[in-house]
Amino acid sequence: MRFLLALSILLFTAPILAQQNGPYVIYNAKGKKVSYKKMLKQLEKPDVIFFGEQHNNPIAHWLQFEVTAALHKKRDLVLGAEMIEADNQDELRSYLKGKIDAKGLDTLARLWKNHQTDYAPLVNFAKENNLDFVGTNIPRRYANMVYQKGFEVLEGLTDEEKSWIAPLPIAFDPDLPRYVNILSMMGDHGTPNLVKSQASKDATMAHFIYENHPSGKLFIHYNGAYHSDYYEGILWYLNRLNPSIKVQTISTVEQDDITKLSADHIGKADFIICVDANMTKTY
Repeated sequence: MRFLLALSILLFTAPILAQQNGPYVIYNAKGKKVSYKKMLKQLEKPDVIFFGEQHNNPIAHWLQFEVTAALHKKRDLVLGAEMIEADNQDELRSYLKGKIDAKGLDTLARLWKNHQTDYAPLVNFAKENNLDFVGTNIPRRYANMVYQKGFEVLEGLTDEEKSWIAPLPIAFDPDLPRYVNILSMMGDHGTPNLVKSQASKDATMAHFIYENHPSGKLFIHYNGAYHSDYYEGILWYLNRLNPSIKVQTISTVEQDDITKLSADHIGKADFIICVDANMTKTY
């Protein structure tokens, strides 16, 4: 409890500390420092926000909640996340409506190991404020099937199973820079099907964002930063579904020195949260 209290105090004061080389600094796409207040003002405007996180970064998770709570005062919201798979939507909806409790959700749905610390606060915010929360990701078992056998394997799914993924056939551009980069990062372990597996996630998340975005509402989507960095991944698929949709992106990066954004991170997102690499991890 003392650790949690100390961490909460640190995080509460972070906007002030950030101006004094504290735990994080916010930059815009060009690498210029911006205030939290200015970022929030910009985030009131789009149709969809992609909040890209490092999954074990506590600053990202805290700011996800803070940004969501602040924007709820300005816009009607729909929330959605990579971290809940589409075939668990019924269980998630039952929890939001109070038909099952947190233990029931944990039992019936495949929640991430850090759900309780990092995502439950967002789900509970939706529950307390009667907001929709959409599990957008492809069930992992189908992404694994694509990794083993390519997109074609999805054609053999039942109609119910197909309802949990992007409509087939899934469009795919192997030359997108972020997909090319996956092969480079993975070296001998990288295969075309590995990239297709990533694309099956991106396409499915875009599909469920599009399907669950009522006109006039702001959809906030929480996902690993790689899925939305450089306006690719999910955004490439969402743009195919609706090229006129207005989007803002956030990415989370870690650096030893946060006083200047590394050139490697310039252009990753509209707003880049640069966190001290020494920051405690959630797992």
